[in-house]
Amino acid sequence: MEWMDRTNRAARRWAGTAVTAVRRAWEGPGRERDLAVQAGKGALAAWVAWAVVGWWLEAPMAFVAPWVAVVLVESTVYRSVAHGLQQLAAIGVGTALATAVALLLNSTMAAMALVLPVALLLGQWQRLGSQGVYAATGALFVLTGGEVTVAGSAARVLEAVFGAAVGVTVNVLIRPPVYLRDARAALEDAAREAYELLGAVADGLATGTWDAHAAGDWHVRALRLGRLVDQARSAIGWSRESVRVNPLVRRKRAFSLPGEAYTDAVDVLDYVAVHTAGVTRTVWETADGEEAGRPAPELTRSYADFLRHTARAVRLYGQTRFGPGDDGDGAAAEQLREAVEELHRTLDEFRRRLPGAVPEDPAALATYGTLLAQAHRLADQLVQD
Repeated sequence: MEWMDRTNRAARRWAGTAVTAVRRAWEGPGRERDLAVQAGKGALAAWVAWAVVGWWLEAPMAFVAPWVAVVLVESTVYRSVAHGLQQLAAIGVGTALATAVALLLNSTMAAMALVLPVALLLGQWQRLGSQGVYAATGALFVLTGGEVTVAGSAARVLEAVFGAAVGVTVNVLIRPPVYLRDARAALEDAAREAYELLGAVADGLATGTWDAHAAGDWHVRALRLGRLVDQARSAIGWSRESVRVNPLVRRKRAFSLPGEAYTDAVDVLDYVAVHTAGVTRTVWETADGEEAGRPAPELTRSYADFLRHTARAVRLYGQTRFGPGDDGDGAAAEQLREAVEELHRTLDEFRRRLPGAVPEDPAALATYGTLLAQAHRLADQLVQD
């Protein structure tokens, strides 16, 4: 049956993805290994918290400690500490409120009706951030855990404190996560995709083999390039956060924050993505229109030369800004300057040919004039400071 075939194909794809992730985690450092390590640390934190509170001390609601511990093995040490403090504050407020109201009314049902709306409103307090929901959780632990007593509520808070301490300690002491590698990899992915896409568009325009289908694929890739740039920007933010209050960074002086070079690279790649999306959209609309509306072959070949030189300049820019083993002053930097000079020469050639290629088509002249202006600004962005 068709639905069984789809299910089998989906299962095979899932299995293949899982096998690939396991292989990458085994082979070397990368996102897959980082995820595996964080999962193991979370499990260890929960085990330690349960071994002390549940097995050794035999607390009546011992699950609170491992639950808090596993939640606080966060993606960065700073986030573990910050979220831990916010979560404990939320749990403490919710627990105290529920205990006071339940003892005053001597009815857990009535207390729940009164406390939960207030706890949920407290959860929206900005200072508690994303951990505000735990105010209601703390209240529910008190109101659904049997007889309400001050000692029992204090035990809940102490269990949460211990679980938080275990989670944060495990995250700090056992391979604390640092995402500098992820930021560089994200930038490299974006630069590589820009280089390959610009080269593909240039080859298609130079040979005249492009059609609406091929141009549409180029435009989809250009939109994907914009998303890759956004991911690179996000990865830089994660990298900067991951070195805060991180003892591993203090022990290894080799770690350094992504500086202005990374920020500038994201800005330039963002401009490349916007420019490339504009180019591919123009090519797509042209290919999807009337055959007579296509620009002259000499014009497309000239623009293809510009795109090809742009692709090379983008690749060299990546090597000078965030490529491994290059500080921006080596051979790649000199090649980049030469590539940008060649890029300006091809733009000058395109500008000289443009009026004669579309003498009676003001719309086409305006469109390619806009692309020419964008191209000049792009070339200026690629110059190494």
